[in-house]
Amino acid sequence: MSTVEEAPSAAVVEPEVLVRTDGALGRITLNRPRALNALNVGMIRAVHAALDAWRDDSDIEIVFIDGAGERGLCAGGDVRELHAQITAGRSADTVEFFREEYAMNAAIAEYPKPIVAVADGITMGGGIGVAGHAAIRVVTERSQLAMPEVRIGFTPDVGGTWLLARAPGRLGEYLALTAGTMDGSDALYAGFADFFVPSERIDALRDALAHRADPTGPSEIVMLFDETPDPSALAAQQGWIDEAFSADTVPEIVARLRALPGEPDGAAATADLLESLAPTALVVTLDAVREARAMASVRDALAGEYRRVLWFVHHHPDLVEGIRAQLVDKDRNPRWDPQTLADLDPDAAAEARDYVPPVPLWS
Repeated sequence: MSTVEEAPSAAVVEPEVLVRTDGALGRITLNRPRALNALNVGMIRAVHAALDAWRDDSDIEIVFIDGAGERGLCAGGDVRELHAQITAGRSADTVEFFREEYAMNAAIAEYPKPIVAVADGITMGGGIGVAGHAAIRVVTERSQLAMPEVRIGFTPDVGGTWLLARAPGRLGEYLALTAGTMDGSDALYAGFADFFVPSERIDALRDALAHRADPTGPSEIVMLFDETPDPSALAAQQGWIDEAFSADTVPEIVARLRALPGEPDGAAATADLLESLAPTALVVTLDAVREARAMASVRDALAGEYRRVLWFVHHHPDLVEGIRAQLVDKDRNPRWDPQTLADLDPDAAAEARDYVPPVPLWS
């Protein structure tokens, strides 16, 4: 026995993105479970680098993206870090983050090989940017999908306006302005997902994709695991949502919600919610979703979002205030500027829509 006391070995620190191959499958796992796999710039670069490496690799036929832990794929971008950057005047870091994130979103949307993304558990904001543009999007009974940006005085991005604008009827406006959460059934109905696979079968699905013995395409393989979920609650509310959220402005949407005949369940509460959120974020978001409806590609929608996002970063206080109230001080008492919809200018969305970022998105 040695008389020399050995120093304890250093704890093994896993990378925040796990990249490996399994048969014909290239696997990407977001691996920051204690932070609900929230994205930072290092993770974004790792995902993008893996996609670049496999683009022309003949051994990799399918890419599979999931998240570590039991809570979700990805809760979004790291907004605490965003708050720190803005308040410290590190705007160059903020611009770099969004440019790299949107480049990754576009790479996923345009990838030449099938990408299968599993939105199991919480998949919000930046998580939608990872999963929502994949060729094959899987949800489970645990899925919770949302674009929650308005709750922090911000606006949907990561190509979310493209998805929202293509939801049935006026669900896009409803989900964007209320930050509403979709379960798996809702996500399928709204066009944010393609297949419903019980979470207990995800491992078997992944193995089937990696080691399939015939040339069957990945969609056909996923269909073998696909099940029919419960009916969508959103679908049942489509009537009053379309009636209210087809109005031209946010104040008119609120007025319609309060005037709906028969007071459908949820309408009055939705009006109350809208009146509590950041007025500027609401009007900018409504404008963004409707602009994206006429666009031709995810890349175009990302460019429209980039203008608005950097306008908030550089010229409007509500983003910093919203993050402070929700995640820093956690007093849940944001002081919006202005505080009410009635205080907004007639075209309060114009500045954000027309903003010219200091650094172009695509270079």
